[in-house]
Amino acid sequence: MKDLPHIASARQEEIVQLYLAELDKHMNELKLGQSEKTLEIKDFAEKLFIHPTHLSNTLHEVLGKSPCDIYEEKLISIAKELIVSTKKPIGHIAEILTFDPSNFTKFFKSYAGVTPKKFREMNRNTEVTTI
Repeated sequence: MKDLPHIASARQEEIVQLYLAELDKHMNELKLGQSEKTLEIKDFAEKLFIHPTHLSNTLHEVLGKSPCDIYEEKLISIAKELIVSTKKPIGHIAEILTFDPSNFTKFFKSYAGVTPKKFREMNRNTEVTTI
């Protein structure tokens, strides 16, 4: 018997959209240095008034990714933006994103394939602002 493709329900789509909106809000707070900690799946689930397992399962069914994968993709995107668009030291960017600087370098390199310093050097021609 052939597996039928999964079609997300309206409620599943709503949960995903609400999660992504909360995640974007949190990422913006991190980027602006307005958050002292990173949120976990239980924190997002609490905001959406659902169980963390239900949120995780829904995100995986609809997007094909775990909440951790989605979070880390957005976090690395913000990190790249801050590295390229500001002159802030890498250590300061790490702290803004609630990382210890050495752990940030390991995290960044595992996703980008290069260290934050090397990434900045490779993208030096990009316009720099003072965010």
